[in-house]
Amino acid sequence: MYQWILAFHIIAVIAWMAGMLYLPRLFVYHCAAEPGSVQSETFKVMERRLLRGIINPAMFLAFALGLWLGWLGPDSHYGWFASGWLQAKIVLVLALAGLHGFMARWMAAFGRDQNRHSAKFYRIINEIPAALMVVIVLLVVLKPF
Repeated sequence: MYQWILAFHIIAVIAWMAGMLYLPRLFVYHCAAEPGSVQSETFKVMERRLLRGIINPAMFLAFALGLWLGWLGPDSHYGWFASGWLQAKIVLVLALAGLHGFMARWMAAFGRDQNRHSAKFYRIINEIPAALMVVIVLLVVLKPF
């Protein structure tokens, strides 16, 4: 059973990360669109569908399956939760979830034609999920502590 849960957790994480890497790129391009234009309205639809149809469900599944995996870990009382690497991973995943929340807020601002950030801002933001992902994967694979 553990292997199945792990497989679906990895699939959910891949979907979540794909969306977290793509949404800020949409914001970069959306910045160049004139508010109210056909192009801007198209970006609004794309962003909303990406967030609600892929990113949100994938994050929920990644969290649920990840917590289940943590519970099923080697220690029958605490699972993996007593491991330092998992505690560090959880902090980083919560940071990623916080960024997810900011992206939802920025998407809502675009939806109201009230974006206050530049394309450069979103280009920088686009690097944060990738950096967090690298550290999280290293923690999971290497289990350094």
